[in-house]
Amino acid sequence: MLPETTRTLVKATAPVLQEHGVALTTHFYARMFQHNPELREVFNQGHQRNGAQQQALAMAVAAYAQHIDNPGVLVPVLERVAAKHVSLGIRSEHYAIVGRHLLASIAEVLGEAATPELIDAWAAAYGQLADMMVGMERALYDESATREGGWTGWRTFRIRRKQPESEEITSFELAPADGGKVPHYRAGQYVSVRVVVPELGYRQPRQYSLSCAPGQDHLRISVKRERDPAQQAEGMVSNFLHGQVKEGDLIEVAPPVGDFYLHEDRDSPVVLVSAGVGITPMVAMLERLVQTGSRRPVRFLHAARHAGVQAFGARVGELIEQLPDGQAWIVHESAADGQDAGSVQRHAVGRLDLAALTGTPLLPADADHYVCGPAGFMAEQIRTLRSRGVPAERIHAEAFGTGGVTA
Repeated sequence: MLPETTRTLVKATAPVLQEHGVALTTHFYARMFQHNPELREVFNQGHQRNGAQQQALAMAVAAYAQHIDNPGVLVPVLERVAAKHVSLGIRSEHYAIVGRHLLASIAEVLGEAATPELIDAWAAAYGQLADMMVGMERALYDESATREGGWTGWRTFRIRRKQPESEEITSFELAPADGGKVPHYRAGQYVSVRVVVPELGYRQPRQYSLSCAPGQDHLRISVKRERDPAQQAEGMVSNFLHGQVKEGDLIEVAPPVGDFYLHEDRDSPVVLVSAGVGITPMVAMLERLVQTGSRRPVRFLHAARHAGVQAFGARVGELIEQLPDGQAWIVHESAADGQDAGSVQRHAVGRLDLAALTGTPLLPADADHYVCGPAGFMAEQIRTLRSRGVPAERIHAEAFGTGGVTA
């Protein structure tokens, strides 16, 4: 543990970081990219432009300062961050670069308030955090490297198939260009892919949920296309994948990781709750349940704006029919958009309301609930589940953006 004087100095900065942390992290990123421009290929520049990454880092730094007496309470969050780092190829040597620019930014932004004692305290605190992260990431790298078909860093895959799933979502089937195997992974996990973005002139990584069950000779991601990349910079990669990548093209892929996955060691009912492109890891889980011959009760609850943007409608129906106790509940906000539901079976029009389904066969007791979708949607569903008495350990969630993957 750090000395008490060090911890006291770091804790004293927590209120300042909570109030001015974004200014600090904005300065930090600008400084780091100026001196180490090669790191632009590691960090999501869409999140840089819209401020999401700066906000996320500011919150993380403030939380670490607040809990410096017992950083162990942050382990669940750090484990999720470690998985993201491994998926992006961040290595131990990167921590020295980040630490140098973070300490310099604290001094430059806080000015006279950044005494030598304070800088030394933050150097020690950052060193402790870096050691924790490097240890977690080393274990994940070792696991990825030693499993059959595994690797670390980036591996070249070929786009074997490109399949539209809806007006907005397209699936990309990825096969190893070296002809080797792909590793086993847990249904619900994600990979990073990396492409050269013409608008930037350099490579950019993005993380996408795997949308197929493990145990096959390929991986599959299903990507939502952001329609206005000029206004939403994080759409640059999705638009490139949709508009320019063709079958036969090569793409860089990092190994599967993530702490959001189907718990196969349980016999409890499974409730899959998703919205929009959040359906992608749920399809992988559903395929896995069918693949393993599961007899667990399974409920697939999904919300979409309308039938035209509904992905995997027919596939979900096929999979549900193969389960001994499976039901689906598909809700579209609008049925008056000129779209024929077609192969998409729609059960209701409006918004997905778990409260209204409580006590019905669609929400069995003692179930494990898996939630994926936009942040607001997830927060609403989790609040409803908790208000209905579902314990936290029975609620598993995957967020998009800086808090999770982009699915």
